[in-house]
Amino acid sequence: MIIRDILNMKGGQIFSIAPDGRVADAVRLMVEQDIGSLVVLDGERMAGMLTFREVLIGLNANGGNLGDLRVKSLMVAAPVCGSPDDSIDQLRAVMTKNHVRYLPVSDAEKLLGVISFHDVAKSVIKETSFENRLLKRYIKNWPETGEPAQ
Repeated sequence: MIIRDILNMKGGQIFSIAPDGRVADAVRLMVEQDIGSLVVLDGERMAGMLTFREVLIGLNANGGNLGDLRVKSLMVAAPVCGSPDDSIDQLRAVMTKNHVRYLPVSDAEKLLGVISFHDVAKSVIKETSFENRLLKRYIKNWPETGEPAQ
């Protein structure tokens, strides 16, 4: 399985906010959409990523108050990205090595979507279930040789 397969299963909706957007508005959008990250778009160009981790760091640094804090002050400005042709094993390795739960996926300069660690887990479960069904079908239809087992 490759990242493109996960994006196709998930759909290509991208939730975003501008760098000058308020962090409080970003939190509201993340809660309303039940998501853990937003792509930070400066026009049509990806300027960074904002995840709940950066929001918590900002809250901690500001005594629990977001006030008028802007997204650009908390976002990850150069997030690690994946390619749609990367394998799921490459994806897991990159996410684990870089300690990220959300990975933007781009093809050349075009942002295709964001993959979460949850998306990876769901795809692994789906792929494993499919392989298990194939193996069970194969075993059930195991050819008999007519020779007694020893």
